[in-house]
Amino acid sequence: MPAMSLTSHYIDIEGVNIHYVSAEPDLNKKNNSNNKPTLVFLHGFPEYWQAWQHQLSYFSDNYRVIAPDLPGYNLSDKPDDISFYQVPNLINFFSKFIAAVSQNQKVLLVAHDWGGAIAWPLAAFYSQYIDKLVILNAAHPSTFTREMINNPLQRNKSDYIHQLIDLNAEDLLQANNYQYLCEKMLFADGSAVLNADTKANYIAAWQQTGVINGMLQYYRAMPQLAAKSDEKANQQVKHVSEMKIPNIRVNVPTLILWGEQDEAFVVENLNNLEQYVPNCTIERFKDASHWLMHEKSAQINIAIENFINT
Repeated sequence: MPAMSLTSHYIDIEGVNIHYVSAEPDLNKKNNSNNKPTLVFLHGFPEYWQAWQHQLSYFSDNYRVIAPDLPGYNLSDKPDDISFYQVPNLINFFSKFIAAVSQNQKVLLVAHDWGGAIAWPLAAFYSQYIDKLVILNAAHPSTFTREMINNPLQRNKSDYIHQLIDLNAEDLLQANNYQYLCEKMLFADGSAVLNADTKANYIAAWQQTGVINGMLQYYRAMPQLAAKSDEKANQQVKHVSEMKIPNIRVNVPTLILWGEQDEAFVVENLNNLEQYVPNCTIERFKDASHWLMHEKSAQINIAIENFINT
C-alpha cells in the first residue's frame, strides 16, 4: 500500500459496481486550493489500481487523485457479457464514470496499456470531460492498426494476444502461481517489475473470483487482430488486407510518455501521430520498457506535473 492515505470507494455505473481509490489534498496546506485538477488514472493488463502507486503518492499532496480497478479486475464487477468489453461500450462506460467522480470539472486523464486503449477514443469522443490526456506506452488505435498492417515486427510483438484468446488461456495465466503474468512484467534490463511485496499484492488481486476471465475479456473483444500466416480468418482475426485503420482524432492537449524497449509495441507507433493528435508532445525513454510508470516513476511524475502546469 502506498504511504499516502487512500480511501476505497465503490460506485455503480449502469449496474456495474466499480471499485476505485482516491486521495484528496490537504486544503489547509499552503498553495493548496479546491480548484486543483482531478487526475484519473486508468491501468492496463494485468494490473489494478496499484499500478499507479508512485503517481498516486506523488500527486496526492496537491491534486485530487482517482484510480479505479477496470471492470473485470480486482474488486470491480466482472460482467459476463463479452460485448461489455468492446471498446465503444467501454468508452461510453468510462465517460459516465468520469462524469460521476469529476465534481463537475474536466479531469486530467492518465492511462497505460489497455487503459490507454480506452483513453484514446474516450478523449476523442468525450472531450467535454477531459482537460488534458497523458498516455504511457499505449499505441494510438489508428497508428497501431497501421503498424499491424504494414509492420511485421508489430505483428510479431502482438503474437502473444493469440495465446490470450485461446480456449486454454485461463489455465495458462493461472499455472505455476501466475508465472506467465509475472514473467511478462519485466523491466528493460530483465529485472522484475514486482518485488516480493508487490508480487504478493498482485497475486492476491489475480486470485479474486473471476479476475483472470475478466482480464482476458478485453482481448476476446478486440475488433481486429492480425492473423498468423497459417491461421484462418474470422470475425476477430483478420488478414491484414481486411483490416481497417480507424480515424480517431484527439484534439485535447496530449502528452505521450514512451519506453522504447517495449515488448508489445514498436516505436513506429509514434510516427506521424500528429495526423491524429495535432496537439501532442512526445517524450521518449530509450532505456525503458512497457512498464514505464514503475521503471521511471520519478521522471514520469515530473513530466506529468510539468504538463499540468503548461
